Amino acid sequence: MALKKTLVCLANSRKLWGRCVAGMVDDDSGEWVRPVSARPNREVSARERRYEDGMEPNVLDIVSVPLLRPQSHNFQSENWLLDPDCYWQKTGRAGWRGLLSLEQSPSELWINGSSTYHGNNDHIPIEESVTLSDSLKLIRVTDLTLHMHVPGAMFGDKKRVLRARFSYKGHEYILRVTDPEYEMDYLAKPEGAYELGESFLTVSLGEPFEGYVYKLVAAIIERAKIQTGGRR
Repeated sequence: MALKKTLVCLANSRKLWGRCVAGMVDDDSGEWVRPVSARPNREVSARERRYEDGMEPNVLDIVSVPLLRPQSHNFQSENWLLDPDCYWQKTGRAGWRGLLSLEQSPSELWINGSSTYHGNNDHIPIEESVTLSDSLKLIRVTDLTLHMHVPGAMFGDKKRVLRARFSYKGHEYILRVTDPEYEMDYLAKPEGAYELGESFLTVSLGEPFEGYVYKLVAAIIERAKIQTGGRR
């Protein structure tokens, strides 16, 4: 029998052929939950994350999610196996004040000091990741800038990539963005830098890849949009 947890949805990000959905339990406990499927890479399909009316969760939706059991995987301690036969249910929406009550304040985003060519403090060697106990953070930043660029241009790869640049607790970060809403919006814009200002970021650790675990911006929530009545 499924156990239902009510979450403030804080990510519905791109992952392989599905999505990575995650949120905090709506009870002031600070508990993160990432519903996952039984597939090898744990991504959530459109059918599995659907409301009864056919819609799917947006970031800041308050959602009742049917779950079967905890399904921790390495440092992804927040994972719960979802019940694929039950609809999810939207019960409300969170606002900026609600986000402030959920804000976390880690001293750094896990382990710093390892960077890709185009990033900064954006990945962790797998051998160091064994010390980690979680894989999700909700932080607030005041100097967020999005960069749209073509990192493989000199090799003939014309695909554009969106990265987020920000400072947090004295550390500088440049991380890949996997928030599909922002990817769609900014892929349509010219290459360059776009200043967003104060925002909440959901930062997630992805699956190990080629010897590293990557830090990803799974969701961007702009204060300006929320306070003017925008979706995000």
